[in-house]
Amino acid sequence: MHLSMHNWMRAEPIEVTIRRLAKYGYESIEIGGEPDKYDTKVVRGYLNENGIRCWGAISLMFTGLDLIQADEQGRANTVDYLKKCVTMVKEMDGEIMSIVPSEVGKVNAQADPETEWAWGVEGLKEVNAHAQKEGIRVAVEPLNRFETNFINRADQAVALAEAVGPDVGVCLDAFHLNIEEANMRKAIQEAGPRIFDFHVADNNRMACGMGALNWRDIVGTLKEVGYDGALTVEFVAPLDRTPANPYTHATAQAEAELTAEQLKFIEDHGSGVLSEEFYSWLVETTAHTLLPLIK
Repeated sequence: MHLSMHNWMRAEPIEVTIRRLAKYGYESIEIGGEPDKYDTKVVRGYLNENGIRCWGAISLMFTGLDLIQADEQGRANTVDYLKKCVTMVKEMDGEIMSIVPSEVGKVNAQADPETEWAWGVEGLKEVNAHAQKEGIRVAVEPLNRFETNFINRADQAVALAEAVGPDVGVCLDAFHLNIEEANMRKAIQEAGPRIFDFHVADNNRMACGMGALNWRDIVGTLKEVGYDGALTVEFVAPLDRTPANPYTHATAQAEAELTAEQLKFIEDHGSGVLSEEFYSWLVETTAHTLLPLIK
């Protein structure tokens, strides 16, 4: 097992993120699914310079990106987007493409359950066929019910993965497991060899070690089932606009690199633009919590 991190939580040049990860002992990065944003040759250069590798990518299901939407062209566009993400991972020498099947923030159905399921399976089969050619493994990620009405639990993600193909896995996230699972340990055990990726944030979605989750038990359970991939950090610090805010220097002004679409995605997660100082502190805090457990 090794420590990795996403880069979508703070918009900044990716070389800045990569240098920060190297500084605090991270081994890899899971890049946000924005294939049109990155020159993969240039990013590979930054990775090599800093001794960091690409673990994979996570789909960023902005408005209109949804494998189970009623609009047929919209579904086709989503498949095309996910294929481009897979190719980006390939070109950065990564391994995993983790996919949230439906638009983040959409909680209203557009069809009956059987139809939605069929759309999800059909789209993921096409994406997985492309991933097989590229040598990339696909993982389905469940989110909590307040972020999607499709695939909320580990067993649902496993069922969808099985319906798509024997080589498709799941990406579990401790934050979402804590909300949706009756027993997180059991959910991890039952997903077992299907776990291709594992995202980490504490129960309050702060850095690991800043909440109530038992990270020794979580990491220990992952070791029990033979998981040897990345623990990919995905904290999303909540904004506190009250006098009770303990982190008065947590936020910063919106940066030029942040598009309106990206800002909305971050705000839809209950967060905002974090200051570099606060963000670095969260990255370091997680490393201090997890590195001793995974070595």
